[in-house]
Amino acid sequence: MSTTTPTSDQRRWRGYAEVDADEAAERMTAGTLGGGSQRLLRSLLAPYRTAIWILVGIVVVENAARLSIPFLVKEGIDTGIPPIQESGDTSALFTVVALVLVATLTQAVARNLFLVRSGRVGQDVLYEVRRRVFRHFQALSPAFHDSYTSGRVISRQTSDVDAIYEMLETGFDGLVTAALTLVGTAGLLLLLDVKLGLVALCCGPFLAWLTNWFRKASASGYKVTREKVALVIVHFVESMNGIRAVQAFRREPRNEEIFDDVNDQYRLANLHAFRLVAWFMPGIRLIGNVTIAVVLVYGGYRAYQGDVTVGVLAAFLLYLRGFFEPMMEISQFYNTFQSASAALDKLAGVLEEEPDVPEPDRPERLADPRGELRFEGVRFEYVADRPVLPDLDLVVPAGQTVALVGSTGAGKTTLAKLATRFYDPSRGRVVLDGVDVRDLTSDDLRASVVMVTQESYLFSGTIADNIRFGRPDASLDDVVAAATALGAHDFIAAMPDGYQTDVANQGGRLSAGQRQLVAFARAFLADPSVLILDEATSSLDVPSERLVQRALRTVLAGRTALIIAHRLSTVEIADRVLVMEHGRIVEDGAPADLVAGGDGRFSDLHHAWLASLA
Repeated sequence: MSTTTPTSDQRRWRGYAEVDADEAAERMTAGTLGGGSQRLLRSLLAPYRTAIWILVGIVVVENAARLSIPFLVKEGIDTGIPPIQESGDTSALFTVVALVLVATLTQAVARNLFLVRSGRVGQDVLYEVRRRVFRHFQALSPAFHDSYTSGRVISRQTSDVDAIYEMLETGFDGLVTAALTLVGTAGLLLLLDVKLGLVALCCGPFLAWLTNWFRKASASGYKVTREKVALVIVHFVESMNGIRAVQAFRREPRNEEIFDDVNDQYRLANLHAFRLVAWFMPGIRLIGNVTIAVVLVYGGYRAYQGDVTVGVLAAFLLYLRGFFEPMMEISQFYNTFQSASAALDKLAGVLEEEPDVPEPDRPERLADPRGELRFEGVRFEYVADRPVLPDLDLVVPAGQTVALVGSTGAGKTTLAKLATRFYDPSRGRVVLDGVDVRDLTSDDLRASVVMVTQESYLFSGTIADNIRFGRPDASLDDVVAAATALGAHDFIAAMPDGYQTDVANQGGRLSAGQRQLVAFARAFLADPSVLILDEATSSLDVPSERLVQRALRTVLAGRTALIIAHRLSTVEIADRVLVMEHGRIVEDGAPADLVAGGDGRFSDLHHAWLASLA
């Protein structure tokens, strides 16, 4: 392993990875599934009980046909060949050969049926897993996503689902086949000849010891590899998500150094796992070959003495050739099972996460949303005993445009997030048109309250798709009308494909100002009763900002609006200004009145802004 002292970045990524790696470590070592994993697995497999039992029956038939072939070879040698030597009668031998062909055909057909049916069940289960995880991640509140890294989110949907797929694809088949082979072969060996069978089965303790050693050693090695691969995923995803900052600050060499380190750790962990396999696999083969040699010597001697037939000895050797492979299959299944159980634990943990903003048990409806907002004794804190909003009372009448100004950390964005119910207050309540927002379904609330942030995130697809994001059923005419109202139509029409222009990754084909205009058009088309703009004009240049300000007067007409802004030019269109400090409202009034006062906080900000323009 690398002996380099970990940096703060590496310690942070390792912290994320160790959380994932240790979540199920104890159960992995014990080889069991946790309660949440069992519940998840049962719910996933419940619709396929009949199909699973059919698969078990198919595997039994396949293995019975396979195990019958050495026995038929024994019958062919012992009962089919002597009649040919004595009278030239070949009927017995041909009968045995026909039975071998039937067994072979049965095995092939059963194998085909198993692969087709198990593949169908496996893909249906994986589809359901991915669907559940995606839907649940969408339902979880921003507070969860603030602490759960994007690398871990991707790991849930990729490597963890792949681990379950591997168990469904090969694990079940391998385990059942191995168990049937071991039990069936042992029984048939004792049935053919007890003494020779006991000699052959003397290898059992050696196999058990070697398998137990490999199980324990691989459990420890597997935990390390899962931790290291999580390091690689988290660092890669964070580096790519922040690629602009990486390139802007010439961070590439340092990021490569960190990636090389975590990648090398992952490589070394895998090498350790390969070394375990390099000891285990040859060990199994060594025990198997020694056992075959002992049986051949002892069985040959007894055949020479006439105690066993040549057919029995041949059957023994054929059975023993297939007896030791299942030991490797079982050990490989244990690794697969560990991977899948860890993945199930993590997926079950995510699926059992309760949203911080749950849906109401008895939701109320907003018959005719007007947009009146009330904050009644609201207290909120991100960290216990450190309130961002200590005790806020505020009434925003329907149709009023309110600007929130103040220093960074004053609580402006927190107030907006409470209005949109991205968070719930620690105390008090937020009321929309007389209804506590906690009593509204998320669909009703999101239809009435829309927030536009400075990120102006655009999704893959066309400009038209992004504008109709909040109203998927909107016509192209509606989209054009929204863009025109916001002053975005001219630049969109000038694009190569107009409204059908692909915006590329996260809107990379558009400028920051253009992305912001598209985000405004999206909000306008959604037609909410309350519109919240959180630094939404911060990315616009002066001409674009003036264009948007003119459009906003139309957009905000007839609806309630909260505008959070540091640029006081945006505040000019507000009916009312709230100046916030440390989570409290220290000034409240019309912009002109506050400026005319001459000695308030907003007046100072306004004069400073005018001086900066000069």
